[in-house]
Amino acid sequence: MQQEKMGPFKFLLADDHAIVRQGIQLIVEDLNEENEIRNASSLQQILKEVKVHSFDFAILDAQMQDGNCISILPEIKEHQPDLKILIFTSFEEETYSLKFIQAGADGFLSKTSLEFEIRNALEHLVTKGYYYPPFTEKLMAVSHQNSDILNPLNRLSEREFQIAELYAKGMGNLEIANALNLKQNTVSTFKKRIFEKLEIENLVELLELFKTHQI
Repeated sequence: MQQEKMGPFKFLLADDHAIVRQGIQLIVEDLNEENEIRNASSLQQILKEVKVHSFDFAILDAQMQDGNCISILPEIKEHQPDLKILIFTSFEEETYSLKFIQAGADGFLSKTSLEFEIRNALEHLVTKGYYYPPFTEKLMAVSHQNSDILNPLNRLSEREFQIAELYAKGMGNLEIANALNLKQNTVSTFKKRIFEKLEIENLVELLELFKTHQI
């Protein structure tokens, strides 16, 4: 039975490796040979494309040579609110999928996926407007019930987070006290509270939390 064609649609394929773009392009063309495809290999090129051309779907690598695409997702959506974005990446699903979805992506797919899985994901994106792998769907359900489970930094108050972020940037008690117009002992008290809430024992662990949960 012949596969029903989807489209034609306008796709933006963005990856800094040409071989990856070519592989995805073959699958997109297999959905419908009349699909219009444009390519980008950097964040700058992605933004240039979405400002000049209209797209139905975008398949973006998470990490380009000039930065992480999560930083430009809000700007992309600002220019094209109806554009459906699938993140195609080597980043770990359990750690990063929700971050990209919360930033504006409409789907997340691992580069370790088999060809039929990639095709299924693209078909779902085209027909439904989103694609979430089974594990990501579970994460979304858990996150909806308790966001602290997936991101312990959510346990912190606004002021605690502000101070924790300054620690993660390498500032000491005195620098933080001066920057926030606080007493040093007040900053020390906040530090103790932050460590207790995050269940950590030192600044190295705090830095690791920020690396993991604040892209």
